[in-house]
Amino acid sequence: MSLCDLAPEYVRAISPYQPGRPIDEVARELNLDPATIVKLASNENPLGIGPKARAAVAAQLGDLARYPDDAAFSLKHKIGQKFGVKESQVILGAGSNDILEFIAHAFLAPGVSSVYAQYTFAVYPLAVQATGATGIEVRAIDYGHDLEAMLAAIRPDTRVVWIANPNNPTGTLARPGDLIEFLEKCPKDVLVVLDEAYTEFLPQEKRSDSISWLRQFPNLLVCRTFSKAYGLAGLRVGFALMSEEVAGIINRVRRPFNVNNLALAAAEAALDDIEFLRESVRINTEGMAQITGALQRLGIPFIQSWGNFVTFHVGDAKALNQYMLQNGVILRPLAGYNMPDSLRVSIGLPQENARFIEVLEAALAD
Repeated sequence: MSLCDLAPEYVRAISPYQPGRPIDEVARELNLDPATIVKLASNENPLGIGPKARAAVAAQLGDLARYPDDAAFSLKHKIGQKFGVKESQVILGAGSNDILEFIAHAFLAPGVSSVYAQYTFAVYPLAVQATGATGIEVRAIDYGHDLEAMLAAIRPDTRVVWIANPNNPTGTLARPGDLIEFLEKCPKDVLVVLDEAYTEFLPQEKRSDSISWLRQFPNLLVCRTFSKAYGLAGLRVGFALMSEEVAGIINRVRRPFNVNNLALAAAEAALDDIEFLRESVRINTEGMAQITGALQRLGIPFIQSWGNFVTFHVGDAKALNQYMLQNGVILRPLAGYNMPDSLRVSIGLPQENARFIEVLEAALAD
């Protein structure tokens, strides 16, 4: 017996999360010039980091020998002011993924269960499996959450339900009224995690007033990130809002100093950079129209998306993905989501979107 055989069986059975492939890796593998590669695989902000966040990072460079403020008072205070909650209701993570794992470790264990949707963010089932809990996958409707079926799937031993809204990788969106109805009917001893990583890209009329629901539903947790619209994916910083009681439990499993100095400073500055956020949303809205318009023109079916990406369906996604890679365009295959005939493309700058469309047209004509 090897040392690794002593790890719990449910840990040994985990298939690690597969992120979008980095530019340097593709360049090495296919002998391409990195400067010619367009990465549209990881839902990153094509504008990069905003000017206020960049300046805040630069100002922190001389103080990196110091540990960050473990309480993250300044950032939590700003988040609290912006969203109308107490600092004690805020949990920070090295990206929202970090927080999702905290939730799983705080509330899940062998002998209990957790509910999530088919075709939803891969981290949910991975986090559940890593705790030895039982994952309950609920069949999707039109690639989106079937909230009624998810409610019916809750068992007496269920502790956490995960809802991504908008959903990744499909981009689908639940209606606010349906979410409220779900929360009203959900058992009060089940934590409902509402993951809103892409909420900033929604038009105002499509947004849920989810943070105000925290006062009515103590079992609700709203998770957001600075990785997408705020352009801080490389710094890894996310936040979640919840009741003080739930935050107190999650803080017991949160690692000390889990968000670094640069990330704290950049996130605080990013909250003030309204102009950059507006420009990010504008670029995304126009890019979405550019890409979906091309998919419609080419007769390629796709899922209407409310995020900063589009999932589209093709006959041989594996072959198309390889063709795109060889021509310097990195997409996200979705076979790991049991969508083997689909690919996801992130919205890029206009010229990046145009490159994707150009190579896609060449692939179809080949």
